[in-house]
This record gives sequence, structure tokens and C-alpha cells, in this order.
Amino acid sequence: MELNCEGCAACCMDWRPLLEEFDEGDGVDRERRDRSGRRPFRDSDGDGDGRDPLDDDPNFVPLTRDEVRGFLDDGMAGALTPRFWHAREGDEGVEIDGHTLAAVAGRPAFFVGLRKPPKPVAPFGREPTWLPACVFLDPETLQCRIHDDDRYPAECRAYPAHNFALEHETECERVEATVDRGTERLVSDEVDVDTDSGGLLLGTQAIGEKLFCHPRPDALEGTIRRIAAGEPTAADRAECLAVAAASSPGTLATSDYHYEEAKERALESVPDADGNASWVGPAIREWHRRADDVGERETEEGRADLAAAVELSRDAPETPGWDALE
Repeated sequence: MELNCEGCAACCMDWRPLLEEFDEGDGVDRERRDRSGRRPFRDSDGDGDGRDPLDDDPNFVPLTRDEVRGFLDDGMAGALTPRFWHAREGDEGVEIDGHTLAAVAGRPAFFVGLRKPPKPVAPFGREPTWLPACVFLDPETLQCRIHDDDRYPAECRAYPAHNFALEHETECERVEATVDRGTERLVSDEVDVDTDSGGLLLGTQAIGEKLFCHPRPDALEGTIRRIAAGEPTAADRAECLAVAAASSPGTLATSDYHYEEAKERALESVPDADGNASWVGPAIREWHRRADDVGERETEEGRADLAAAVELSRDAPETPGWDALE
């Protein structure tokens, strides 16, 4: 499979606001269906079976237990966030904060993925726009800051092979059909699904490895309300990260020792009075502050200056730029 990623990063951000530029007469076929029969511009952004997530991230990147542990070891709990789902109609779920959550054996099920703060990005040759973008996305180069790092998620490394395995449309194809028409993003769709989609983890094999199950639903009271409102606290995230890190692949069991250790590390990653912490958490807060102050479609400085001020000044890894990759 060959991709043309320069100037895109559609899989790393929520670019749906750019679709507002199009109207019903723009020639975009919103009724077209992907390989699974879904209509990506009409149907729900949920999982396709009625289990819609509480959050609104269309490109959520689920991490494995070991990846969660790795980010915690690096003091990067601030980069991570949980995803819960509404129970499918007719299924038994767990009621918390007025939401009926999808659950396994009475335990609310969730993913852990990467957060998307607002950043001034200019994909597809457009003017800079504040869009939710991956915490590790360099808003200037539209490259991943950890692409060559051991922490680079397997889900990102495999993209878009998992889409092909699930017969879902790729972000490459979506942008080709809408906001980036005339540019070939999915250069070659030849993929060995059996080889390239390793780590997909479906069904029971996902439990404890990528799909985590909280053993104490009562501990999530208040947390679910804040997650649904898009306002989870560091403590809310730490609770879920600790359960994920304490999980055992293939079972519902959790380790009390690993839970306590992971929760302590997650809370330690919150900046103290002296500002000691990974660059991730402070950068996310700064992006939110600047987006609120500047406005949705404006930038007060050049993107390079903003990226330097918000991320590089806090020792975020630099990206090579596209010329270096030619």
C-alpha cells in the first residue's frame, strides 16, 4: 500500500468542519457507500451497530495495554483519554450518570486513545483553521512527532489496513472525494489484509488488551457525565488509565498492584507548582487557551511560531519536514 500523506493528516484530525464549505449541489455524493455498505457522510460516526461513543472523535486511535503502560512510564498520561459507548438498544448496559453504557459482564467497556486539542492546521492546501488534531501532530508540517519513536501506536502504524480489513472507507478516500479532490492520497490500495492488519484484535481477544472493562462501575459516577460533556478531569482520565494498565489480556481480571502503580504515575504526570511535567499536558492546555482567545478560524501568529511557542519550547520532539523525506 502506498499513501500520499504530505499536506493531509486527515487520519490525525477532525476535518469535518471543512465539509461545511460544501452544499448539496457541490457534486459530492453523500449517498455513496463504502465497502461495508455504510454511507460515511450520512450514517452515524459510531461503530455501525448502534454503540455510539460518548465523545465526538471520528478518528479515535485505540491503544493496547502495553502502549498505555508505555505512555505512563514516560509521564505522558496527559496525552491519553478514555472512550465509552452507549449500549446498543436491547442490550443490557450499566447505568451511570444518566447514560446506559455498553458493558461486558456488568463492567463498562472502554478504549484508551490519544487526545485531540484544537490546533491551527492547514491541510489540503487550505488556510489555517483551528481543528481538533492529535496531540502529537505538528501543526506546521502535519507530521507526527513520535512517528519514529517506540511509542508510535500500532494502530497508526497499520493505518489504513484495518479499514480495509473491516471494509470501511479510509480517510484518504474521503478527502479525495471532498475537500482534496484532484489529489491522489490513496496511491495504491493493494494490501495483504492478513499481514498488514495484524493487531486488529476483534471479539474476546480484544478484552484486556485493547478493550478494557472497569470492575467498579460506581467509581465512574461523575466521570461519565464529564466525559459526555467533553470535560473529563485529569483524575477521571487517571482512573481509566489505571484500569487499562492493570488489565490482563483475554480476561476481565485486573491487578491491584498495577492499578495503584499506574494511577499514581498518571496523577504524577499532572504539572506541580513548579510546572514539572511532560510537555504534553501543558501544551494541550495552552492550545485550548489560545483557541479560545483567538477564535475558531484565525491565527494570531504563524503556525511555525505557534508550534514553537506551544510545543517545541516545552521540549516536544521536532519533525523532519517533507523535504527531508524525499
